[in-house]
Amino acid sequence: MNLMLTSLLSRAMAPCLLAAVAVVSGCATIPADAGNDARDPIESFNRQVFEFNDVVDRAVLKPVAQAYRFVLPERVRDCLGNAFSNLREPSNAINNLLQGKAIDAISDTCRFVVNSTVGLLGCFDPARQMGLEKHNEDFGQTLGRWGAGPGPYLVLPILGPSSVRDAVGTLVVESYLDPNFYINDIPVRNWILGTRVVDQRAQLLQADDLISGAALDKYRFIRDGYLQRRRSLVYDGSPPPAADELDSKATAGSPPAADPSVKKELVPPQSGTPTK
Repeated sequence: MNLMLTSLLSRAMAPCLLAAVAVVSGCATIPADAGNDARDPIESFNRQVFEFNDVVDRAVLKPVAQAYRFVLPERVRDCLGNAFSNLREPSNAINNLLQGKAIDAISDTCRFVVNSTVGLLGCFDPARQMGLEKHNEDFGQTLGRWGAGPGPYLVLPILGPSSVRDAVGTLVVESYLDPNFYINDIPVRNWILGTRVVDQRAQLLQADDLISGAALDKYRFIRDGYLQRRRSLVYDGSPPPAADELDSKATAGSPPAADPSVKKELVPPQSGTPTK
């Protein structure tokens, strides 16, 4: 949902959202150890934004998504979801090219052309049947491939989980890579944007029960899952071991340190016993 609402936050709506965050977040529960995680030094602020987002979701987004799922047949929802996914192909192609993956960039370009024509504006996915697999790239991942660290974890109003690096990629670059940005008819552009948001939220409805049932702390469950997934995406599913993992492996492979308080007794070998 991050890329879909970028244009909304970049306009005059942003100050209003921040003011609403300040009002709603007063009820947020902040644990005593908030901020101790090096990945999330501003956890107290993030939890307040998280609480605001949760209120908006329960009051508006989730009910609308449930109505959307109830009213529209599955085939229609699949068609819309495929069409919206097809709008991501230009960004996939450009970011793959920036990451030095020219073959994938060509594949993404071909996918966009084929699905936009033969696939009826992306409603269907004949490109997959042609062997053109879909990729998932954005400028945040490109910055990661260039060596930029994720920076502190960051929860954005409405947009949700992010990081400083991913927020820069989303708010500054990705909106310009979205074909919807270049539609001059504002009502049509807003209709497409709104439908995309609702469609994505509808796709996440099944995950709600999983998150609620698995997480004692919903905030940290989502944070850890987001950071782990983004790290995997940056390295195309094969991330190198993190520093803490290397430390733990090194510790596990090291022999136990000798206790200086224990002195070894030197026992001379008995006669007839070979010395090793």
